[in-house]
Formats: sequence, C-alpha cells, structure tokens
Amino acid sequence: MKFARASGVLLHPTSFPSRYGIGDLGHDAYKFVDFLAETDQTLWQVMPLGPTGYGDSPYASFSAFAGNPLLISPDLLARDGYLPPEDLADVPDFPGHQVDFGLVIEYKKNLLARAFAHFEEKEATDHQAAFEAFTSAQKEWLDDYALFMALKDFHGGAIWNSWEKGLAQHEPRVLAQWRRKLAKEVRYYQFQQFQFFRQWSSLRQYANERNIKIIGDIPIFVALDSADVWSHPDLFYLDEESNPTVVAGVPPDYFSATGQRWGNPLYRWDVMAKNNYRWWLSRFRKTFEQVDIVRIDHFRGFEAYWEVPANEETAINGRWVKAPGRQLFATLKRQLGDLPIIAEDLGLITPEVTALREEFHFPGMKVLQFAFGDDHTNAYLPHNYEVNSVVYTGSHDNNTTRGWWYDISDKERVAVQLYLARDGSDVSWDLIRLAFSSVAAMAIIPLQDILDLGAEARMNTPGRPQGNWSWRYWLDALNDAIKDRLNTITRLYSRNPLEVARLVEQKEAELRKALEQQPA
Repeated sequence: MKFARASGVLLHPTSFPSRYGIGDLGHDAYKFVDFLAETDQTLWQVMPLGPTGYGDSPYASFSAFAGNPLLISPDLLARDGYLPPEDLADVPDFPGHQVDFGLVIEYKKNLLARAFAHFEEKEATDHQAAFEAFTSAQKEWLDDYALFMALKDFHGGAIWNSWEKGLAQHEPRVLAQWRRKLAKEVRYYQFQQFQFFRQWSSLRQYANERNIKIIGDIPIFVALDSADVWSHPDLFYLDEESNPTVVAGVPPDYFSATGQRWGNPLYRWDVMAKNNYRWWLSRFRKTFEQVDIVRIDHFRGFEAYWEVPANEETAINGRWVKAPGRQLFATLKRQLGDLPIIAEDLGLITPEVTALREEFHFPGMKVLQFAFGDDHTNAYLPHNYEVNSVVYTGSHDNNTTRGWWYDISDKERVAVQLYLARDGSDVSWDLIRLAFSSVAAMAIIPLQDILDLGAEARMNTPGRPQGNWSWRYWLDALNDAIKDRLNTITRLYSRNPLEVARLVEQKEAELRKALEQQPA
C-alpha cells in the first residue's frame, strides 16, 4: 500500500500525565491528540495495547486480542456513571514522571472491581445492553480470555501449564465446570474489556476526526503465559507437560552480545497452514478494529526465525528456520485486501526478507541512530532511503537521541557532525530535521526526542527484565514553544498530506485561472 508523505509521534498511552499513576484514555489522551492536530501531525504510533504480564512489557501480553485494563480512565468511568465521584476522592500519592506498576496495579484493580460491582447492582440500562452486545460480538476470543484471567486469579497467578491437567489441556468438559464456578469473575474480566474498548474506540474516533491515523503494533510472537497459547496449544511447539520445546529469540546483535532469548513458544506453521491461518486472520481483523495502520514487530521472523532450544539459557546456540511468510501474507491479502502494514525490518536482514517485504509493498523502517557507525553505504543514512519507508530518530528499544549522543564513540560523533554540519548541541532536533527532510514517506519521532530528553526518559533497554516501560511526561511539557517548532518543521518539509493536497489544489486553481485568461 502506498502511504502519503506524513509525520507523527511515537508515544504509548501509559506515558500520558494522570493523577492515577499511569497514563490512561482520559483527558490527557485527548489533549495529546489536540497537540498532534495543532502541530500538523497526522500519525500517532503506539505499542501493543494488550494486558501486560511479567516485566510490564506491552510485548509480553496475556492476550493478543484483549486491551490493557490499566489504561481505563477512572475519570471516564465516573463521568459515564460506572463509579460514584467519591470513589476518586482518595488517590494515592503516585510518582509524577514514572509508573510504579506495583502500586498502580493494586489501585486500578480495586477501582475496577468497585466499578463492576456498581455496574452489576444497577438495573438494566443502555450500558447493560451495550455490554451484552459487546460480549456476544467478541465471543471468539473474549470467552477464553476472561476465563483464563479468572483462573489465573484462582490459582494465585500461577502459569496455566501448572494448573490441574484438565484445565491445562483446555478440556471442554472441565472448562464448562469452571465457567459455572467462576461465572462472576469471568463476567468481571469481560466488563474490563468492555470498558477498555469503549474508551479506546472513542479516543480513536476523536483522532480520526482530526485526520490523525493511529499506528498499532503486532508482536510476531505471543507469551507462553497467555490465553492464546492456553486455548490453542496445537498451534505451538509444546511437550506433553505443555512446556515449550523451542523458543523465540534473536542471535547476537547491536543490543546484546549473547543475543536475546525471548522465551516465546514458537508456532506450528504446518498446523496453521492447514486451517488457512485462521488464528492470524482473526488477530489482524481484531487489530484493525483498533488502529488504522499496523507495524509488525520482528518482520524478519516471517521469512526465517531464530529457534532456540528451550533448555538454553541464552540465544547463542540457536538456528534459523524458514517461515511461510509469503503464504501467510498472500492469504491475508485475499481475505482482507491490501493492508496498511509497516514492516519492522531492523537487525540482520537478508535479501530474502527484503524480497518478502517488497513483494507486498510494505514500507521498512529506518532508524537514524543506526546510521553513523559505518561508511556512506549504510542503509540508515537518508541519502540511501527509498520513498516507501518510515524513518525514526530511534525506536522504543533505543536510548533517547540525547542519551545516545553521549554514549556513542568519538568516531561516530564526528561522523554525525560531518553529515549534519552541526556541532551536536541540539542533536535531538538535528535528527528530527534530518528525518523530516528525507524522502521517506513517513517520519515518526518519539516524544522524548521532541522534548530533547536524556537517557532518564528511555522507554526500554532490551535484555533488562525489569525497570522498563515506565516513563511519563509532565503536564505542561507540550508547551507553545514545542508546538511552534514541530509545526514549523512539519510545514517546511511538507509532512502534512492535507496541507500538501490544499497547496496542490490551490496551484491547480491558479493554473486554470491563468489558462482561462489567455487570449483565444
């Protein structure tokens, strides 16, 4: 699919300001959308929106279909009658610029439980009817997810393959007994999803009405401790005890000398092919209900993936295994049409991976922080870009540009200075300008770089199991000076497709008028 020349901001909703300890889908989410509109941005990129598990990573979710209940806005719950105002009177003194996930989870869990109790006590209303309609429409994934979460609570949070055998093996007779036993708890988790998708759909509509498209994220793999693996064990390489036999990762690279052993169970692609990739079709359909464009994380894994024996402690002793990406994307195209997909093609990219991306016309990613370690042939240098690409100063896995600048070698720093003809004192905006001026169709900038923040604002450090994903910006960060600077550079490099269309229309009108005035 061909993308118009545009720009936008990378920011996960957890990073919004909020008095409830974590960004949510309430007032400040709408203020951020207003900021995008005021600065001529037409793209907003988020990370996966699913419920987070161990390590609080959005890339390790309990479900590939569900939404994160921590993002539900308490203020919107109160506004819509799901909570009495007094329930929001006593809010803990949460940190202002970081998410303390332990405190937030405890607080939000209690708040959502009160909202559910209030909902159940009320007589039949339009909200009740809407809830029933939601659970019916989302039954394909919601029933298993809600039961899975209720069962995790019952088992003290233990991973599903440690549950009693009938449950661990998803036996229908056993499941039916537990659905009856935990009916109220299952309904509670359905209620959480109802609220998340109500609030997210409203926010997305607000963004779309302001000509802002949301870029979502599909991680190629799913977590072992997820409703997806529990309810579809036949689609994964598991042994008789439901433990993975092989797991996902990447070989040694820029981020780690021992590679990254992610630990996700690997797909049985042969089984998926036999049912025409039905699970993937459902996953993409659901994601496109939530967002307008999808970034596929670790796209190269659809051509070949790094398979690590489950008993290995690192990813060093793995091997490349071919994947049926061509067949999968052809099936998706037949069923869903041309999809607006961005391929995250960072790392060790082979000609076969590039050929797969180009066959389906998916734009690849260019990260400027990777551009200056080699010579002029480096694929991340803007003079080597193709139009069908997306340029970033850095991704969620990179340091902020300011933090990166202080970490790189003297040789690399000189290369940056020579290429930009700048001394580096304003390096974040130097790279933003470089991204916006490039031929790449889309330019996406992490908000941390727009705010020129240092390493303290880094979102994620790959390979570090804790202490990630917690950065938040402050209430008055998006001030007029930032707005003016972002708006100016966006217009300077024609990054607003609506403005470009208006100028083209204006020029065409002027040409028509000039032609009409010429003598016959």
